[in-house]
Amino acid sequence: MSWPVAELDAVRRLEVLAAAVPGAFFAESVVDAPFDVVWAVAADLEGELPRLLRNVRSVRILSSEGERVVADITGTFPLRERFDVVLRPGWCVMQSTRVVGGMAAVPDGERTRFAFLGALRGPGTRTAAPLLRRVGRPLGRGMLDRLRERVG
Repeated sequence: MSWPVAELDAVRRLEVLAAAVPGAFFAESVVDAPFDVVWAVAADLEGELPRLLRNVRSVRILSSEGERVVADITGTFPLRERFDVVLRPGWCVMQSTRVVGGMAAVPDGERTRFAFLGALRGPGTRTAAPLLRRVGRPLGRGMLDRLRERVG
């Protein structure tokens, strides 16, 4: 007997990932711009990610092979980490030893459903998960607001 499998779009997959990572926050919104325009901004990690995330000062791509990217990200807090990134149309997941981040987008007619996740990794994150989610939600909403400004 075979079971029907529901296909999850990229935004739903990112939401599932956020639910599985302790302390991750997840923010989702609809952006009044076509998918291609929204994803062009989101996928420009070096040029746009520092504009979208206030705690990121710079992103430098160290290598790129297909959808696999290695990036050096410097933050406003004492953060300088090398991130392994999977970047393809509508999907970006970045992880280092201390941080997990992600973005996903799917077309919604002439608009785009867009989502963002962020999480810290390390000792104590499971215990601090409720606090991290509360603190992270406004960060996610701010990122979505800045994305709307960038594509508008």
